[in-house]
Amino acid sequence: MPAWSARGCARALALVLLALAGCASLPPPQDSAAPPAMELAAVPFFPQEDYQCGPAALATLLQAAGIARTPQDLVDHVYLPQRQGSLQPELLGASRRAGALPYVLRSAPEDLLREVAAGHPVLVLQDVGWPLVPRWHYAVVVGYDVGARTLTLRSGTVRRMVMAFDAFDRSWAKGGRWAFVALPPDRLPATAREADFVAAAAALERVAPTAAARAYAEALRAWPGNLFARMALGNAAYRERRLESATSHFRQAATDHPQSGDAWNNLAQALFEQGHTLEAAEAARRAVALGGPRLALYSETLRAIDAQGSGVH
Repeated sequence: MPAWSARGCARALALVLLALAGCASLPPPQDSAAPPAMELAAVPFFPQEDYQCGPAALATLLQAAGIARTPQDLVDHVYLPQRQGSLQPELLGASRRAGALPYVLRSAPEDLLREVAAGHPVLVLQDVGWPLVPRWHYAVVVGYDVGARTLTLRSGTVRRMVMAFDAFDRSWAKGGRWAFVALPPDRLPATAREADFVAAAAALERVAPTAAARAYAEALRAWPGNLFARMALGNAAYRERRLESATSHFRQAATDHPQSGDAWNNLAQALFEQGHTLEAAEAARRAVALGGPRLALYSETLRAIDAQGSGVH
């Protein structure tokens, strides 16, 4: 979907929302332990002035995650004056710079409810305008009631907006049902899927490597065999010259994924730098035998090890 900017965050959104109609169903969270109704009453509220719904909504998420940010702290990071609003990439990027891991949800109402049931407020993009006159707006879902078919939002200048789900879904659908949570890196979203969570950790690593390491460790607790997360932690340890830790991660990666040339190559390098030349040479030969697009790199590693002489260990 295109990256919309939320413009003109209304002071009187309730009047606009009443005009929306639809017939979507409100499914219960797909968790037998989830209650039929939930409200995260402790989630903070920042009244959203004109055009400032992006910074205010993001501050709400970060504060709920234990990261102290105000809308004023975030304006320069997410607000685009020429757009009179904020784009989704800016919200995700500012979340990462604050040390949180933003995780974009599937465009499914049940995932939104599952996150709220788990105690995670959800930032959503809505079109609260009239037909043919879009008016983009960010709000934060903090509650639901399956029986009453309502959601509760922090929205505009309204701390507790209770909204019929079919009206909400109509406004949400216009923006592709875009939504995300922003959590501490070592907390798994309730709806986390392995590949998507690891990809979110990789995006976080580009701006906050230490925080990303916590996310990769959390990924391995949930999915112990994930190669990307295992290699990422090994590479982080190697960069920090924690060679024993790096060796442990690379050895586990090679054990779990014996067809990974990268795992064998990195294990060889870590062993070699600790003086374990014989074992390093064997690992390097495994990488070379596997080949692949980085065969030249594997061969270079093996040549460097062989140059030291196989009798040193």
